[in-house]
Amino acid sequence: MSAYNAFKACAPVAWSPNLYITLVRGIPGTRRLHRRTLEALRLGKCNRTVMRWNTPTVRGMIQQVKRLVVVETEEMYNARKEKLANQKALRPPLVVNHHAAPAGDPVQ
Repeated sequence: MSAYNAFKACAPVAWSPNLYITLVRGIPGTRRLHRRTLEALRLGKCNRTVMRWNTPTVRGMIQQVKRLVVVETEEMYNARKEKLANQKALRPPLVVNHHAAPAGDPVQ
């Protein structure tokens, strides 16, 4: 599974005032300019997410390091977090009744 598919949310892409940027590729082996851009975005480690305003400056920085990061809108981020919370939620316990009534007798 690609890094992008791991972070793809089940929500339509729409304009958002905030962008959620997640670093999904490693920093070692990248150009110095890309490392400095990630540093300016406050992305120091893999799988870290930061929230930035949707401005032309930030979009330009994202364009520079687009192969290293995944960008989500607020709705996409919330949908992904909700999906993860549902996966980690506790399930109700199973109730097993070992005393089954005979087929011919009605239960009273």
